[in-house]
Amino acid sequence: MKYSILRKKPEIFLRLFGVKPREFEVILEEVSPLWEQEIIGKYLRCGRFFRHDLAEMILLLLLYYRHYITQEFVGMLFGLHKSNVCRIIRRLEPILLKTMSLPQRDQLSPEEIKDLIIDATENQIERPKRDQKQYYSGKKKRHTLKTEIRVTKKGRIMHVSKTVPGTVHDFTLLEDGEEIPQGVHAIGDSGYEGLKNIHEDSETPKKKPKGGELTAAEKTANGILSKVRVIVENILGDIKIFRIMSDRYRNKRLRFNEKIRIIAGIVNMKNGFA
Repeated sequence: MKYSILRKKPEIFLRLFGVKPREFEVILEEVSPLWEQEIIGKYLRCGRFFRHDLAEMILLLLLYYRHYITQEFVGMLFGLHKSNVCRIIRRLEPILLKTMSLPQRDQLSPEEIKDLIIDATENQIERPKRDQKQYYSGKKKRHTLKTEIRVTKKGRIMHVSKTVPGTVHDFTLLEDGEEIPQGVHAIGDSGYEGLKNIHEDSETPKKKPKGGELTAAEKTANGILSKVRVIVENILGDIKIFRIMSDRYRNKRLRFNEKIRIIAGIVNMKNGFA
């Protein structure tokens, strides 16, 4: 697949790779210096030559993320053996993780990060050979991995947690993860009941009492909160446009978190956050 040809068809390019040509050029510009330094320099020192074009290798990785087809299929499209496809992906991912990194809190204004919307997402995995019970999610009725993300009201992803087995409760993942900074107003769904106990400035929906009903004021407050929380749902939808994040995950579980962080960085870039 030649980038010089594909870039002339922006709509097809977006459908194939999940980014527009101008967004791809931003990724290519960011990756190129690190690729030269960490990969090409290493190969030259070893007396070897890395012959693949960088633009096409990034297209290969994006196509794989976007459609989650087999590496054999990707190799056929790019004229490569599946082992070379795997090797390219493994070399590109650490570099993309650096270039597509999420912003640090001190890089943003206090106004932008005064509100954080928190949610957890579950991704189905293949049934593990060991510790199956640990990964079985009663909510999803399947084996899953769970990751928490935190998003500003403008839709910028600020934090991606470590990835844990699906049996871990959303609130436990929050408690064990990065502390919510003081001065930040946290907003969560009903799975974060009790959030005020660990972070006073927080909001979660009011649950209907057993055998009772919510008041009109409580229903209105829940509706307002729901309209705010839809931001994080939309961002999770943006992440899952890349089908490696929505289809059953077939790769090694240890590398899942690296992939979701890369895609979160790409989504931030696509949404206009440099």
